Amino acid sequence: MTRPVTLFTGQWADLPAETMCQKTAEFGYDGIELACWGDHFDVQAALNDENYCAQKHEQLERHNLQCFAISNHLVGQGVLDVIDERHKLILSDQIWGDGDGAAINERCIEEMKDTARAAQKFGIDVVNGFTGSSIWHMIYSFPPATEPLIQAGFDLLAERWNPILDVFGECGVKFALEVHPTEIAFDIYTAQRTLEALGNREEFGFNFDPSHLIWQGIDPVEFIRAFPDRIFHVHIKDAIRTLNGKTGINCSHLNFGDPRRGWDFRSPGRGEVDFEEIIRALNEIKYTGPLSIEWEDCGMDREYGAKEACAFTNGLDFAPSDIQFDAAFDE
Repeated sequence: MTRPVTLFTGQWADLPAETMCQKTAEFGYDGIELACWGDHFDVQAALNDENYCAQKHEQLERHNLQCFAISNHLVGQGVLDVIDERHKLILSDQIWGDGDGAAINERCIEEMKDTARAAQKFGIDVVNGFTGSSIWHMIYSFPPATEPLIQAGFDLLAERWNPILDVFGECGVKFALEVHPTEIAFDIYTAQRTLEALGNREEFGFNFDPSHLIWQGIDPVEFIRAFPDRIFHVHIKDAIRTLNGKTGINCSHLNFGDPRRGWDFRSPGRGEVDFEEIIRALNEIKYTGPLSIEWEDCGMDREYGAKEACAFTNGLDFAPSDIQFDAAFDE
């Protein structure tokens, strides 16, 4: 078993899709995970231009690239979030509109439904993304975050996401939430509560990304073992804690790349994530999907890093054993 190694284009949306495909192939990747921003994958064009999907497939084939998933994190974020001026930086002008928060939430809901339809038309059965969260700001329980307040956040998840997931189900497409700070699910316990709030419906699972767990002190392997049938897609991404007595895990309002932060992302293999144990855990649950590199490291040239990460991941993956080594003693 050799899992395909793909490159997520979300951090490369400044490059045209054709350039991105060319570079991805040159870096040595088997495929590409297309972000639904920049010009990498246009949901509305996929639905309304009868030639778009065929042309996109031709582009991928020309570069000998496979595609197993598309990703619409930015619009998904707008489904549950309480909208403010930050969202204008991540949403299209069409989705932002006049800036009315409730209207933006509704447009994000409809766009996520359309993302499922576009994925089906494109021949893809996994959409990765975010859900947003109306209660992330209550993570620290002061002023007191009562249980009814927290439950209301999960109730809103069900109210807004169940209609979206109905469309995913109709299209035969699964939604894979990237468990992540600022989402309704950001660790193992909130992931379990999220599944329960949605009635454990089969269309909803996870895009496993260890980088968002490791700095919180969560063992990524335990996440895989907690949700063996819900790992729909995997990101290879690394992070490191740089706590030195002055830095803090909440990062002091310092942006990524600032050395005063208490943690930051690293190119795969250069952080704290134990990827070998992750591969063993993925083998245990019989995950055969792609290993998709979400490359992010403010201290490294991204083209050098993306090429290195591809080689690292190819060297990392291995098939499980199909024998017990002491079985020979039974003969």
